[in-house]
Amino acid sequence: MLPDEATERVLASGLLPELAHAFGGPFHFLLPEAFDGNLRGMREALASAGVEGFVYFAKKANKAAVFAERAAAGGAGVDVASVGELREALGHGVRGEHLVVTGPAKDPALLHLAVRHGALIAVDALDELDALVGGVLGGRIRPARILLRCLPPGQPHSRFGLSEPELATALDRCVRAGDALRMEGFGFHLSGYALQPRADLAARLVGLCLAARMRGLEASRISIGGGLPVSYTDAESWHDFLARQHSGHYHAGKTFHTGDFYPYHSPVAGAGALAALLATRPEGHGQPLSRLLTDSGVLLLLEPGRALLHQAGATVFRVQGVKERAGYRILTVDGTSLSLSEQWFNSEYLPDPVLLPQDPGAERGTFPASVGAATCLESDLLTWRKIPFPVRPRTGDLLVYPNTAGYQMDSNESPFHDLPLPPKVVVDRTGPARPRWRLDRHFT
Repeated sequence: MLPDEATERVLASGLLPELAHAFGGPFHFLLPEAFDGNLRGMREALASAGVEGFVYFAKKANKAAVFAERAAAGGAGVDVASVGELREALGHGVRGEHLVVTGPAKDPALLHLAVRHGALIAVDALDELDALVGGVLGGRIRPARILLRCLPPGQPHSRFGLSEPELATALDRCVRAGDALRMEGFGFHLSGYALQPRADLAARLVGLCLAARMRGLEASRISIGGGLPVSYTDAESWHDFLARQHSGHYHAGKTFHTGDFYPYHSPVAGAGALAALLATRPEGHGQPLSRLLTDSGVLLLLEPGRALLHQAGATVFRVQGVKERAGYRILTVDGTSLSLSEQWFNSEYLPDPVLLPQDPGAERGTFPASVGAATCLESDLLTWRKIPFPVRPRTGDLLVYPNTAGYQMDSNESPFHDLPLPPKVVVDRTGPARPRWRLDRHFT
């Protein structure tokens, strides 16, 4: 898959070698305009379907401050699951009432801050509900705003959500709590990217809202979490890769199975997947999900991460060593696969890195190479595949991994070997003029 146009402009600008020299190590660059465009696309999908909705950015997908800032500037919210994430979001301009607090077994300090700032809390267990109702969080500040998170029927072993008996108990306690809390609706955490199960469960939650209103509860909204896929490549390239890949394509005969990979192609993705979801008819219903939501007056809450970060950044490494092996090379770069997280899930990040040669007259041809990390671990490779680079890789060249803003940059980062964490650079302008950049405020 080739980088998108904005990333291509950065690659062609000459900025990246300067930054690599300045930082003396790997770094990430961020493209916040892509975040803005993805958010705008989701809002347009909601408007086209006639659905009232609200988008929260799932902060766990990227720690950069700029994305919380863009969410705040765009009137969106942020999904947080820790005290640190909540404080970061508030500190970068997100209003308290535009926060949703998720995650299991929440720390009392997190619940206390959430109530104080008027955040919406996805209650995951009865003891959380008791803590909110019972005033054990340092005194009653204001009514706690909550959703009750339901255990998906198709995922009985999930560690997220309330079972049917627990949900019935929780509703009884919400009714008895009176002004201590506002029960605003229901939510769920559903793994996978299939649209039909998500639509079916959303319809069930609409029914729960209608029943809860009969008991005097507000029940005005449902949260369907994230789960909007991103398409990194076209269908032909993806299916051709799956059909042809075998151990000979990888360093040391490494073996991957089809199910090991993220679905790097999706027929519908991002805002398109949201539009398709809203047009899906839940099982047992003769009308699409959008109509169920509008007829019942239920607000749809979304918590996308990767889908808001599509094409919103890339990761840059410098080649610091090249070894010749039988029929291919092993490149060693100045960082680790902890900054490109897919390997740590026994998988492979499939978008190929772009080689930026230091020598413009470098030999051209086909030069297969795998990419290793600057650690003492035999298995620490950023890319096991023998990538057919069109230019002979040399020490000092740059490797740019595209489209890494969604989870790749942050979910496993570590200063292993006392290597510093790669800084994040915000590129504020990617038009015809030379890019303008600054350090992300989370780094500074």
